[in-house]
Amino acid sequence: MNLVLAGATGLVGRKMMEILEERNFVIDNFYPVASERSVGKTVLFKGREHKIISMEEALTKSPQIAIFSAGGAASKLWAPKFAQMGCFVIDNSSAWRMEENVPLVVPEINGKSIGKNDYIIANPNCSTIQMVMALFPLHNKYKIKRVVVSTYQSVTGSGAKGINQLMAESKNESISEKAYPHPIHMNIIPHAGEFVEENYTTEEVKLVTETHKILDPSIAVTATVVRVPVDGGHSEAVNLEFENDFTIFEVTRLLGGMPGVVVFDMPEANMYPMPYLAKDKDEVFVGRIRRDLSQPNSLNLWIVSDNLRKGAATNAVQIAEYLVVNKFVIK
Repeated sequence: MNLVLAGATGLVGRKMMEILEERNFVIDNFYPVASERSVGKTVLFKGREHKIISMEEALTKSPQIAIFSAGGAASKLWAPKFAQMGCFVIDNSSAWRMEENVPLVVPEINGKSIGKNDYIIANPNCSTIQMVMALFPLHNKYKIKRVVVSTYQSVTGSGAKGINQLMAESKNESISEKAYPHPIHMNIIPHAGEFVEENYTTEEVKLVTETHKILDPSIAVTATVVRVPVDGGHSEAVNLEFENDFTIFEVTRLLGGMPGVVVFDMPEANMYPMPYLAKDKDEVFVGRIRRDLSQPNSLNLWIVSDNLRKGAATNAVQIAEYLVVNKFVIK
């Protein structure tokens, strides 16, 4: 098994190495790739130092799998070149997600959408992954008509730059390179991504379009994305309107039976999902499960997950595992 990891020095890339180790993904030859300024340096993986190489050199290593977390521009340029060699590319950027012939995959939901010739596979947006993990079993049972979601997204979603800004501001230190146009310490910012049509942001649009592609294009989705000064994970307040009525008991049972989802909902004991509890865990936590009393067939949920893990790195590694288990890749 020859595996390339592009973006190995980034926040998500380092988390991917950590998860590949944790899950004992068998790799004979590991090839970390990073920007030109990092070529020749080393990263520690499975107790060994591995020299960082360029994309050009990585192409010569005959990888069976390449996991990309190097940004959309790099992915658009290089993913087709790896794919042409018969290498499966699992891409964490938004570059390929909405391409018609590229599967957008959360393995617990639609791993079977991957075909033998799908050499580029897209990893969904972190906020989308955790939301659809909770929505999937409910949509299958009750058919979701409409989703209203407001996210409370960790600074880790902006990479090291977001963490650095929060830490510097919390210590009243100046910082030259900021992730946000406003202070994030002791503040929340209703803005993530770039503003596009009708004053929505790209991060809000992803929640709409990716949910359509993964679950069902008939679901009406509207989103508001907010950046908050935490580093444990993303949180989401989700309101669902179904075609069919439900009971809270059955909703809780369905969520609890979904692989990768944990129901954490004991309001009488002040127990509900929070980012600091979800940090460094792979599960999607769901709580504050309650009927929306303002209209029929409607439900409120609070969904929390570590965006660096299930929202990015873990989901990508799970896709790689799916390729091996289903013999798309022969080790």
